[in-house]
Amino acid sequence: MAMEDGLAFGRRKFLEAAASMAAANAAQGQDHETNGQDRKPELFPGSILEAGGLRVGHFTDSRRPTGCTVVLFDRGAVAGVDVRGSAPGTRETDLLNPINTVQRVNAILLSGGSAFGLDAATGVMQYLEEHGQGYRVGTNVVPIVPAAILFDLNLGDGKIRPDRHSGYAACQAASDSHVPQGNVGAGAGATVGKFFGLKNAMKSGLGTASIRVGSELIVGAIVAVNAAGDVRDCRTGRILAGARKPDGRRFLNSMEQILRGETLNRGQAHSGAHTTIGIVVTNATLTKTEASKIAQMAHDGLARTINPVHTAADGDTVFAAATGTVNIRADITTIGSVGAEAMARAINNAVRSATGIPGYPSSRDLADRS
Repeated sequence: MAMEDGLAFGRRKFLEAAASMAAANAAQGQDHETNGQDRKPELFPGSILEAGGLRVGHFTDSRRPTGCTVVLFDRGAVAGVDVRGSAPGTRETDLLNPINTVQRVNAILLSGGSAFGLDAATGVMQYLEEHGQGYRVGTNVVPIVPAAILFDLNLGDGKIRPDRHSGYAACQAASDSHVPQGNVGAGAGATVGKFFGLKNAMKSGLGTASIRVGSELIVGAIVAVNAAGDVRDCRTGRILAGARKPDGRRFLNSMEQILRGETLNRGQAHSGAHTTIGIVVTNATLTKTEASKIAQMAHDGLARTINPVHTAADGDTVFAAATGTVNIRADITTIGSVGAEAMARAINNAVRSATGIPGYPSSRDLADRS
C-alpha cells in the first residue's frame, strides 16, 4: 500500500527524528520536566475492571510501537459488536450475531499490526485452552475470542507486529487490579489527525474509564484510539490531539479544513490505515441482542470525541459485553447511554495519557492548543 510521509519509518529515520526533536526542545529552552511528559495528565476516573468478572492484559513490543490488549472473562460474558468504519479488520464477529448459536465469549482482543495482528488471537485461544475455558464440543474445548485490529505498520519496522506469542503474553500479564494507559498494548502505535499527512499527526494511545449509576450498575470502557480525525474534549469540544499546522504547535482543525474545501491527503483519506477499536462492559445481565444494541449506542462516544469519525479510512469497531456479576436487569437505554459516555471518557484518557515519540508529539507536548 503506497503511503507518504515515511510509511517505512526505519530505524535510521526514527533516530534522526529523535535527535531533531531533542534539538528543538533544547532550542526552546524546554527540558523533559517542562515539556509535559512528566506532568501527570488529568484523567477521567475508573477503569473497565470495575465491571467485575474480568482481567485486562497488555503486550507492548519493545522493538517498535505496537502491541495488543486482551480482556479475559473468567466466567465468560454475553457480547455483541457494531462496526461503523469502512475498513475493519475483525475475527469471530459473526458469531456475536444474536441468531447464532454461541452465547458467551471467553475473551476479546484488541491488537495493532493491521490484519497480521489478528494472529494474536491464536495465542489467546492457546492460553484459554490450557486453562479449560471455551465452548465445549464433545471432549474438546474451543475458546471463543472475537478480535479487532488497527493499522500501525507505519511506525518503525512494519514486519514487526503482534503474533500468537504476543497474545499469549498479554494473557499472562492480565490483572484484575490495574489497567496501564497510554502507549501500551493495542495503543502503543496509535496516532491521530492524519487526514493531511502523517507529518501533521500526533501520538495517541489506549485509555479506559468507568461510570457507576446508582448503587449497583457499572459500565466501563477500554479503547485504542488510532483515528484519522481529530480528538476533542468530550466536555468542552476543544481539540486535544489532531492534525497540526506546519509550525507543529497549533491545530489545523481537520473538519474546518474539510469545510473550506481543502484537499485531503489521498493516501490517508482512502487507505484504511487508521481505526478506533474498543470494548464496553457492564456488570448487568444482558442478552446478545441487548449487547449488540449497547455496542451500537457506544459508538456515540466516538462521535462526541472524534471528528471526522466512521470514515472510509477507518475501521471503527466497538464490542459490548455483560459479565452479569450483579443480578440486575437495567434499562438498555440507560446502559447504552452510559456506555457512550464511558467510551467518550476513555477516548479522552487515551489521548491525554499518551507520550510523544519522535515525529509524533502527544497532547501533553503542545503548550499552544486551539
